Amino acid sequence: MEKGDEYHLTAFRMCAHNGTHVDAPFHFLADGRTIDEIKIESFVGMAYVAEHHGIITAYDARKIIEKAKKESPEAEKRILLKGEVEVSLEAAKVFASFDLLLLGNEAQTVGPEDAPMAVHLTLLSAGVILLEGIRLAEVSEGGYFLNAAPLNLAGSDGSPCRALLIDTKGEISLCHRSLADTHSMGFSCSADITKNPYQK
Repeated sequence: MEKGDEYHLTAFRMCAHNGTHVDAPFHFLADGRTIDEIKIESFVGMAYVAEHHGIITAYDARKIIEKAKKESPEAEKRILLKGEVEVSLEAAKVFASFDLLLLGNEAQTVGPEDAPMAVHLTLLSAGVILLEGIRLAEVSEGGYFLNAAPLNLAGSDGSPCRALLIDTKGEISLCHRSLADTHSMGFSCSADITKNPYQK
């Protein structure tokens, strides 16, 4: 506007897996559901934050689900993994065998970063939606109300979202990453944001 424009207008071009984002089954499955075909309940509802460090084994996965179930049957459906974790294929099979709607983690991908496909296929094939790139460092283990609704991008394999958690006292914790955070982590998915492409 300082150059005479009447308003601000931002255009952006980006990978659907930038920043905090959701993976739809279509990301790895040719006949999988796309973002717009997933019920909003998968992204919004009670969730359980479980702290762990290192590789999550099948045993660890069962213990996490047990703790979530004790919190509430609804929280058991959405599990968020706090810490530097790697979901092993064996753990993915355990998570997939339960009635999970969503599994979230702090890394930009679930499973080993150098070979994430098997873990993705196991979870997405079972209908478990993945929430990746969340921030949980300031969040304590326990039950929360999660809102991680993505942009409803028709036909898309993924979508960015602005994730937040609300505790029993009504306090809100923002747990999403910005695009700048993603770039600083060295993640390769690109984004191009332009201010007012119709500038005079």
